[in-house]
Amino acid sequence: MSIGRIIEGPACIAEGSAALAELDPRLAETLRRMGPLPLRKKPDGFAPLLSMIVSQQVSVASARAIWGRMREAKLTGPRKIIWASDDDLRAAGLSRQKIRYARALAEARIDFRALRNAPTEEVIAVLTEVPGIGVWTAEIYSMFSLGRADVFAPGDLALQEGARMLLGLEDRPKEKALREIAEAWSPWRSVAARLLWAYYAAELNREGTM
Repeated sequence: MSIGRIIEGPACIAEGSAALAELDPRLAETLRRMGPLPLRKKPDGFAPLLSMIVSQQVSVASARAIWGRMREAKLTGPRKIIWASDDDLRAAGLSRQKIRYARALAEARIDFRALRNAPTEEVIAVLTEVPGIGVWTAEIYSMFSLGRADVFAPGDLALQEGARMLLGLEDRPKEKALREIAEAWSPWRSVAARLLWAYYAAELNREGTM
């Protein structure tokens, strides 16, 4: 199985945006309004994935503060997590559940280099074997840390709400329905996700100023 296109820079986002504009006039109009979409490329590996676990179910500010303390305490590598005591991890701000997840990730010994060339389905299967990593986290990692161009995260509430508003749907689509809708945007589904996130954020800001 092929890993498909890899988004490496703004030119890839522009290519995907042009392809989406040809597929659907609603996407074309929204792309025109939004302007160039953000790249949002992130590093891959243990630390970025651990950071995603840390960020779950807390505010952006809290996640940054906790991650800052973990970096300060040099608790961002698998060996450091395994060697650290629960008290060390709690002092950095991790809950009991997230301590368990962090240790599970450290003990999983994932070959992150191998994931770079693995099919997305395999990436998601490997990551979701680790407690604390669900399909959403694995899809976001595939999208932004591995640069996969044809990944979508239909369980994301902002994507669901963005799709509802942009497509003029009566109700917010559920995960299964949005996954089916997004199939029409292949092979640039992760660019479509960037568009929906940007559109949703713009609509929230617009509503906030009314």
